[in-house]
Amino acid sequence: MEYTTLGDTGVEVSRICLGCMGFGGSGGDEAWDWTVDEEQATAVIDRAIDLGINFFDTANIYSNGASEEILGNALSEHDREEQVVATKGYFPLDEEDPNSGGLSRKAIENQLDASLDRLGMDTVDLYQTHRWDYDTPIEQTMRALDDAVRRGKTRYLGASSMWAYQFADALHTSDELGLERFATMQNHHNLVYREEEREMNPLCDRENVGRIPWSPLAGGYLTRPHDESDAMRERTEERYDSPQAREINERVQKLADEEGVSMAQIGLAWLLHKDVAAPIYGTTSVDHLEEAVEAVELDLSASDIEFLEEPYEPTAVNGHE
Repeated sequence: MEYTTLGDTGVEVSRICLGCMGFGGSGGDEAWDWTVDEEQATAVIDRAIDLGINFFDTANIYSNGASEEILGNALSEHDREEQVVATKGYFPLDEEDPNSGGLSRKAIENQLDASLDRLGMDTVDLYQTHRWDYDTPIEQTMRALDDAVRRGKTRYLGASSMWAYQFADALHTSDELGLERFATMQNHHNLVYREEEREMNPLCDRENVGRIPWSPLAGGYLTRPHDESDAMRERTEERYDSPQAREINERVQKLADEEGVSMAQIGLAWLLHKDVAAPIYGTTSVDHLEEAVEAVELDLSASDIEFLEEPYEPTAVNGHE
């Protein structure tokens, strides 16, 4: 495993972050019926640590909190201080409680306390806003997050998908008020969705904000030939499938065959060549996890990267919802 500094935090994280969205089990909730139970999830987490992964990302909304509980339980069997744990808040957990989501002071304090309880931790390393809250002034949000850092409930702050002008506003607000600023951006970036390269990525690089992109393999679209039809493929077609995406998919397959590696490894290697800190790689399979870790050592030439990128054309922005 290779390690890198996470933005300007000084914290060293593995170049692969294990995304924990697939952990939790449905618990009777059909929205999460594709996730795995604690036993299988723990096996993946344990193997990740064996492979040198020290960076884990979850969120309160994942399996309605069960993902946080499983991650906390699994990490309690290891040296917690060796791990870097990130979680997120914004989406409401209780549709009948209007204050169970959003980024007001009340929501942030309640959501963060609940996440810490589920994780079994006094402090989380990175607390992230899961989306932009259009109903709460950014000054209130940043003051509440700054207080969370000062109270020792989180060490660092991060954000997720939003418009670049919004992120710039948040950073400026923190600087003007002398508040803790966002140290990371978890945005939507992969070979078939590169709109973040226009404004958000350059902004992050200028501000020394660590980029930890989600959906690095386009929800699985980049892991197998596009003409293979299955349930996973159907879930990704609406978001990613297009003539240009199919061409990119075919080029990923061609290069993978030439290099004797998997398509997933090519997709991850491309992103690791893009100055990201660590892609958020979500998996429920130990085999797939081991494959992803091997991608860290896969070197792509400038011509390989040009070959993969050439078919891309501008596409509609998505991921901010």
